[in-house]
Parts: sequence; structure tokens; C-alpha cells
Amino acid sequence: MSLAKYEVFDTVVELGNLTKAAEALNLTQSAVSYSIANLEAELGFPLLIRSRSGITLTSNGQRILKYIRTILHWDEKMKQEAACINGLEVGSVRIGAFTSVCIQWLPRWIKHFKQEHPFIEIKILQGGYQDIEQWIANGVVDFGFVSLPTLEGFETIPLKKDRLVCILPYNHPLGNQDKIRIEQLENESFIIQKSGYDHDIKRVFKETGVTLKNAFEMADDQAIIAMVENELGVSVIPELVLQGLPHNVTILSIEPAQHRFISIAASSLKEISPAAKKFIEYIKTLLKSH
Repeated sequence: MSLAKYEVFDTVVELGNLTKAAEALNLTQSAVSYSIANLEAELGFPLLIRSRSGITLTSNGQRILKYIRTILHWDEKMKQEAACINGLEVGSVRIGAFTSVCIQWLPRWIKHFKQEHPFIEIKILQGGYQDIEQWIANGVVDFGFVSLPTLEGFETIPLKKDRLVCILPYNHPLGNQDKIRIEQLENESFIIQKSGYDHDIKRVFKETGVTLKNAFEMADDQAIIAMVENELGVSVIPELVLQGLPHNVTILSIEPAQHRFISIAASSLKEISPAAKKFIEYIKTLLKSH
């Protein structure tokens, strides 16, 4: 069995589509299909279920995928280690990140990192907390940004204590105070984050025992702000979301103060690739200097 077949299989699973996988790998669709068929023949059982809606894994495919991703991970790590021995800096880093990190941090960090390390490729997968935890656990990304607490077994590096704030439409009756208690929002139409993106808000609700009236459920932070700007409800979001961006809302501190704790998480920080370690060290240095 060859690593090339493993890479094809992993890409097909990640993209959920033979055509997209072929484009990503710069292969023909027939070459991708042939590679998958060969791998299935060598293993002795089907790996994928093909349908009009796309590709899904068989139960045996799910069992095999984690081993294939482990092999690909160690192959990439070996190549990067060999490059380091030869005085080169090469490789790729796959990162899982939620929206506010993608907007506020990563573009600037990647730009400056690439200036110093031009041959290290950075790939970003954007999703909610739940998505990122699954990507880390399944080996889809080298590491991800999470909000603590996260899944047991992950190794984490705390990065930032990010305050949660309440946002209200301008001219809202509650907007004339400096601080607000969650209980005061009980009768307001509340713009909630989509399940999988809402760990922090769920925790606040659980601690206060307040049940809010959900008006809309959104996955994107900027969509929530737009809803509030247009007087469709109120919300609670992390302060990082608002930094440096235009918005037409009233921002109130929550009493008692509430926070999320942004961290880097990985299955094993010792076993990630040299390129991933280098980028993490770069992040830690940047945040210490601010």
C-alpha cells in the first residue's frame, strides 16, 4: 500500500466529493476513483458509500481512517524533521479556528509568519467549537483554537481571557445603563449562536439559571451583530468579535463579569510537526508582546 493512496482517501473523506478531491490533488476523477478502488481491494472491504449527495464512510472506513491519518501525520512530521536537519523550513500546518480568531488574529499572524517562513504552508479550517474539537480528535488538523473547558485528553495552551459583553440595538431602553445582568434580558428576543458555536453562552445561562426567548439562531458572529443592529433582538458575544470592526450597537458589560478562555488545543503538543510547533511558538511570542 502506498502513501499516495492514503492521501487520496483522506482528501476524499475531508471534501466529501470525488470531483473536489481530484481538483485539490490535481488528478483526474478517474484516477481518484481508481486509487480508492485499489485501496479497497488491498484491504478487502469497501471504505466509502457513494451516493448522489456525495461520499460517506462505511463503518470499516471509519475504523481505518484514523490509522491512515496517523500514518500521514507521521510521514509529514518525518519530512519536516529531515528538512530541519538539512537547514530547511518546509511543511504544512493545518489549523482549526472559529470566526473571531479567523478575522481578528490569523490573517495578521499568517502574513508576518510567512514573511519569516515562506516555505511553510498554513491551511485554515473554519468552524464552531464542536467542529474544531472533532477535527483535533480525528487528526484533521494539527491543532485548533478552542474555548475552555474542552474535551478531556487534549493538551492545551491558554492564550487569552476574552470578556463576554451584551449588545443591544441603539436606543434600546436598557442601553442607558453601564452594566447589565443576564436576568434583565429574560423577556428580550435573543439572537443565539447555532449549536456547536454556543458553548460560552450556554455556560452563562446555566450559571445564572435564566431561560431566554430565542428569536434567531446564527452561526456567524457578524450575522448576530447585523441582527441586533436591525433591532431584531439582543445578544451576548465575546469582546474579540467587536475589535476593529464597524458596528452600530450599544455594548454593555455583564454583571457579574463573564469570560471565555481562548486556548490552543492538540491531541499531543509533543507529537505535532516541527512546522506546527514553530507556528505555535510564534503565536505565544506575539501575544506576550501585546
